Amino acid sequence: MGNGARAAQKRERNAAKGGKGEAKSQLKSNAAALSIKCKTCFQSFQSTTNRKMLKEHATNKHTKNFEDCFESTDGVEK
Repeated sequence: MGNGARAAQKRERNAAKGGKGEAKSQLKSNAAALSIKCKTCFQSFQSTTNRKMLKEHATNKHTKNFEDCFESTDGVEK
């Protein structure tokens, strides 16, 4: 039995098992994680974004305080 026959047998076995199935994408879960939204420009941030990054967004983009752009409970404390 040559390598070509082995490869064909392996393909047949994998096809019988179900093969690769459908591709798994993380895009839907990433979109669902965008739960923090800036009140000024409505830019979305992931729920795991820390408070420092949100504060930088408020000061650099809008020259406002954190409280003016986000809720007090937004941002993971780090």
